[in-house]
Amino acid sequence: MELRHLRYFVAVAEEANFTRAAARLHLAQPGLSAQIRQFERELGQPLFDRGGRTVTLTEVGAAVLPHAEAALAAARRIADTVDEFTGLLRGHVRVGLISGAATEEFDVAAVLADFHADHPGVGISLTEDTSERMLAALGGGELDITLVGLTGAELDPGLGSHVVLDTPVVAAVAADDHTHGANMPLAALRDHPLICLPTGTGLRGVLQRACAAAGFEPRVAFEAAAPPLLLRLAAYGLGVAVVPALTENEAAAHGVRALPIVEPDLRGQLALVWRADHPAPPATKVLLGQLRIAFGSRR
Repeated sequence: MELRHLRYFVAVAEEANFTRAAARLHLAQPGLSAQIRQFERELGQPLFDRGGRTVTLTEVGAAVLPHAEAALAAARRIADTVDEFTGLLRGHVRVGLISGAATEEFDVAAVLADFHADHPGVGISLTEDTSERMLAALGGGELDITLVGLTGAELDPGLGSHVVLDTPVVAAVAADDHTHGANMPLAALRDHPLICLPTGTGLRGVLQRACAAAGFEPRVAFEAAAPPLLLRLAAYGLGVAVVPALTENEAAAHGVRALPIVEPDLRGQLALVWRADHPAPPATKVLLGQLRIAFGSRR
């Protein structure tokens, strides 16, 4: 029995089709079929029912599949262990990033470039999306590391996290709007059209949870993924923008006043999140470590 036979068997089982499995494995379809037949002769039992348009597992094939998957996973762990000792990293790391987070403060591109220079054998992919969708992708095994905004809700117990930014949430109003005091009580937001990040983002989740606890639903008039656009809309008096804390100079540059949201205070958090319920490949562990060092923890 050879590992390649196990790999071919698992690919056909997952694709339920010899043609798709062959394309995935970069093999000719007749050659793949011949290899599976050879494997079945070696085992003395058919693994697939080839009748109909799709290929289905026989009872024996269904029983063999988890053992084949476990054997392939063990083989990968052996290779990873050797790589760790030799300092050689291979594989592919999939990184998720919330829209607008790639700033000078969180220069993901620089970290990825340094990592690639040190480990050219590792492929890297980067995806931008909302926190909600990326956490779902992380849980589903489609991403390895994400930088997301937290809503304050408990994360899945299978995930690990490292907060890299913890900042107050403020209400930004037009600079010439003097109808408010130095602060903005949360309950006062009930009476204003709000300008917010989209549903699925961490900051939007923080706002929705706080408003629900206060007994009202926020009246969102405008949504945008880029905080500068939220501030521009607020500067024109179109509503109150709910954004991360601003310095006085930043607020003045955007034509707004930033009022801390109080009663209760609201805070926004950015965090690196990864799967902690199973061993990560060496490449993922190294890149995660570099991201944690680069971003640290900021308040």
